[in-house]
Amino acid sequence: MSPLFDPELGHRISDCGIVAVLILDRVEDAVPVARSLVAGGINAIELTFRTPAALEALKEVRAKVPEMIAGAGTILTADQVRLAKEAGAHFGVAPGMNPRVLAAAREAGLSFAPGIATPSDIEAALEFDCQLLKFFPAEPSGGLSYLNSIAAPYLHFGIKFVPLGGLNPTNMASYLRDPKIAALGGSWLAPRELINAGSWQEITELATSATATIRSVRGGH
Repeated sequence: MSPLFDPELGHRISDCGIVAVLILDRVEDAVPVARSLVAGGINAIELTFRTPAALEALKEVRAKVPEMIAGAGTILTADQVRLAKEAGAHFGVAPGMNPRVLAAAREAGLSFAPGIATPSDIEAALEFDCQLLKFFPAEPSGGLSYLNSIAAPYLHFGIKFVPLGGLNPTNMASYLRDPKIAALGGSWLAPRELINAGSWQEITELATSATATIRSVRGGH
């Protein structure tokens, strides 16, 4: 069985070091926010399927910001997997570990990272040969020390994690230093209120600051 998340795509996301997590209320905001993030050095985003605008926003980014790795998040059903694939998503992400969703992702040929928070979640993900796992919610679950505990029995499988939930400029460096962390999920880079206000320069500044931290910790990525 081949890995559920394309290894080359995983390396590209790891090289970026952070995936900006976006909630978009208007399709017309998609391209400006993507370009603002790229200007700050961030070239990976997760567009969450939490709003009616998300699907069309994903199509817009794929069509008009080709340098952006654009994925779909909060995928909860097999139908959403297919919609994400048809919209051109590079990858999909879920908050939890739903075998039906993972089976749909494999069938559709969509790179996919399920959400895990327990050893049982990790074992279920390994059944689908998942090499990249979303650790969610990271900080409320116990942070890096908790992840170290639950991941220890499985690290020989070569799995990597993308933590999301409670991460911010203050604690991001500690996660980035850990070799099992592929990249961070960052919802603070382009908060919903800044997007709705059209504060593109502020978003670029947040992205630039995060990129500088990643480079200082990882030595140039």
